[in-house]
Amino acid sequence: MRLRSILPALAASVVLAATATACGSGGGGGAADSATQELKGQSLTVAAVWSGAEQENFKKVLDAFTAKTGATVSYTSTGDNLSTVVGSKIEGGDPMDVVMVAQPGVIKQFADKGWLAPLSPAVTEAAKKNYAGIWSSLGTVNGTQYGLYFKAADKSTVWYSPTAFQSAGVQPPATLDELLKAGRTLSDSGTPAFSVAGQAGWPLTDWFENVYLSQAGPELYDKLTRHEIPWTDPSVVKALTTLGKVFGDRQLVAGGGQGALQTDFPTSVQQVFGAQPKAAMTYEGDFVGGVIASELKKQVGTDAKVFPFPAVDGGKAPVVGAGDAAVVLKGAKHAEAAQKFVEFLAGPEAAAVWARAGGFISPNKAVDLAAYPDDTTRQFAKSVIDAGDAFRFDMSDQAPAAFGGTAGQGEWKDLQDFLANPSDVQGAAARLEADAAKAYKG
Repeated sequence: MRLRSILPALAASVVLAATATACGSGGGGGAADSATQELKGQSLTVAAVWSGAEQENFKKVLDAFTAKTGATVSYTSTGDNLSTVVGSKIEGGDPMDVVMVAQPGVIKQFADKGWLAPLSPAVTEAAKKNYAGIWSSLGTVNGTQYGLYFKAADKSTVWYSPTAFQSAGVQPPATLDELLKAGRTLSDSGTPAFSVAGQAGWPLTDWFENVYLSQAGPELYDKLTRHEIPWTDPSVVKALTTLGKVFGDRQLVAGGGQGALQTDFPTSVQQVFGAQPKAAMTYEGDFVGGVIASELKKQVGTDAKVFPFPAVDGGKAPVVGAGDAAVVLKGAKHAEAAQKFVEFLAGPEAAAVWARAGGFISPNKAVDLAAYPDDTTRQFAKSVIDAGDAFRFDMSDQAPAAFGGTAGQGEWKDLQDFLANPSDVQGAAARLEADAAKAYKG
């Protein structure tokens, strides 16, 4: 996706001032002015997987940090191979300063390799003040906090075109059976039900996790997350069979499995809300709203609506989430600026910058809900905050990166193969178990 220019410093200053007011920061110049430009002349490098609208919005946060501290920030988008890129930079003796890491499993692996610096006391104190305890625990390895979760995601959301639903005469479903029925009605009216983003693999893990959590329940979900039960367990086979009812029905998936395998995440959103719709729904997290608003210039809540991922087989509607944490690499050339940047992310001002841009929710309870641009996003943010320590993190993000977090291998690849051949449930389960056993053992 194309890159847009970074906001000029003056614009970033205006954004920062506005968000500070929205977050309840004190007025007056004194203390704020004295902190301004404290890092002038220093620089740091920040890396993350984000591209497109997410990259552009994160750059607004970087601009706000520059406006506040004077530090120069350069950003690198790693794509989905973050672990590989970071490892290569470290081996080459040129590590980034700060990396935004999605998976708790990757944080643990990086810490075990000795790649991470502990977060400063200022950061950990801010985290205790502004976050539920689960968020700090997700970034902690062997009693030391290495990660600060900045961005959260509600990944139990289905986005739909109200125009397509109205034309077909269907309503948002509450159960998976109702979803399948509505999907076939939509298809009969001329619009396939779902645009599925299968090109990268990670959206497919989210599909599985929602079905599994609702169908198998939280106890088995936790056991599978820790690989205390195998992926050949009957509960997994049952979930794959259920998921195959969606993936194996060309009425429900635009272009069928092969078409989905060629569809990346932004395209899956465009196929529902773009100028020439090819589907009525797309499943993914709250961050879909950012693509809808920024890239497609549509109004969330009017042109695009959302309903919770439906309950499966009489279970409870699932609540699966995720997030992105800032870590500081050991040996970073700009360690002071790196820790100050993470401290900035731990406060409400940084989150409010992205909140206003859309496609973002924060686990930071100090962020004023008024910073979010619409009622839909406020609903997502409130849900995450209200969940507190009951928030359940994405399963694949807690797995070793070789299994749950790397393109072209492990769970991502296994579920892509399943999307291509959803009738092979037993084969998919066997491949998932073989890859999981190797990754968790390693």
